[in-house]
Amino acid sequence: MKVISKTSDSEIASVFIAEDENRRLLEFVESTQPPYTINQKWVLIISTLFGCPVNCKFCDAGGSFNGIVSYDQLKFQIDYLINRRFPDGYIDTDKFKIQFARMGEPAFNPNVLSILEDFPSLYNYRYFLPSLSSIAPASTGGFFDKLLEIKHKLYSDTFQLQFSIHSTDIEQRDQLIPVKKWSFEQIGKYSQEFYQHGGKKITLNFAVSQQNIIEPEKIVEYFDPAIFLIKLTPLNPTFRASANGMFNVIKTDGHNFEISDRFKSCGYDVIISIGELEENKIGSNCGQYISKHQGCEAKTDDSYLYPLISV
Repeated sequence: MKVISKTSDSEIASVFIAEDENRRLLEFVESTQPPYTINQKWVLIISTLFGCPVNCKFCDAGGSFNGIVSYDQLKFQIDYLINRRFPDGYIDTDKFKIQFARMGEPAFNPNVLSILEDFPSLYNYRYFLPSLSSIAPASTGGFFDKLLEIKHKLYSDTFQLQFSIHSTDIEQRDQLIPVKKWSFEQIGKYSQEFYQHGGKKITLNFAVSQQNIIEPEKIVEYFDPAIFLIKLTPLNPTFRASANGMFNVIKTDGHNFEISDRFKSCGYDVIISIGELEENKIGSNCGQYISKHQGCEAKTDDSYLYPLISV
């Protein structure tokens, strides 16, 4: 595998495009997340699949699937970024985070579990925060059973697990995420086993558009506020979202957001996760996929605006 292109260097984030021996493409990201310095916080976002079979209504990575990313290819993404920033191998940052959330549903790839299991022996770091975001596909119970084992053995108080549900309405959730998934009851039951008192709460993520049906009162019976927190994120300006008439409704300051207040009234901690808007232009945000639109004549005003540079 080799890196063939990247976005122009940015103080915020950069996207790298790599190609394997079969000419399959994947993307991975590093984010420095101002105002933090790289020695305070450094985030890697890596791909677990070549494309994604799920085809969510607002994600540009869906619609094509060319296989899972191998163990060595997962490690390649991590090693490439570490070697650029920390060539001596010591990851000298207060908060080193890897999100398995660029291209693909991670629960479809058992190599993710192997990387998580081997990670403490592979790398030298001060503090590591693994982060896995999933839609909880129906066929992945074995993956999550093994993840539970690894979490309790190695990452009891540092693992960040997120379930992306996007709607509290069952029918709409199926429209937005058109594959068979765990029910709310199944997610809630699994999370009770996963959560450890004093550790991180499990995140329920909503990418909020004007179409989302979000009724906090309907999910309290499944998701205990003592175990779960709510993350509300702006809907990123992807081609897929635009084609489906979906647009963001979270204001840039995150204030006066009625849904947030309703979640809080139900007892939930709420994070309104508004990052740097420049990341949309870079193409580094979740749901974006630069490779799919190389040479595409269609353009947006708010995304994929940074030039790609050959490496």
